[in-house]
Amino acid sequence: MPVELKREGESGTLLKVTARGKLEAKDYDRFSPAVEELIKQYGKLDILLVLDDFHGWTAGALWEDIKFDLKHFGDIRRLAIVGETKWEKGMATFCKPFTRAEIRFFERERLDEARNWLEPPARL
Repeated sequence: MPVELKREGESGTLLKVTARGKLEAKDYDRFSPAVEELIKQYGKLDILLVLDDFHGWTAGALWEDIKFDLKHFGDIRRLAIVGETKWEKGMATFCKPFTRAEIRFFERERLDEARNWLEPPARL
């Protein structure tokens, strides 16, 4: 499965999205409604995007991604992109015009740091 979704953290607003292989437009048929439901329920979300042997998008999937980003321009608070290649790191810059989210890239070995950046530990 190219896209896996999993809610994490205590707040309910942290969504881990794992993307593998090459995304196609049909992958957004599952992804978009699930994210939209969480936005309705919790408001702004934090997304942990883990790229695992990721090969990009088909043209149709890229179009779906841009439409999703524009529709939810202000619905994502923070986006942590976790990957291992230079072009994946470049995605953090490429995404900025399409969202109000604060975006950071983390190398794969810094996954826990990315998670902590998205949802800092509760303060006593």
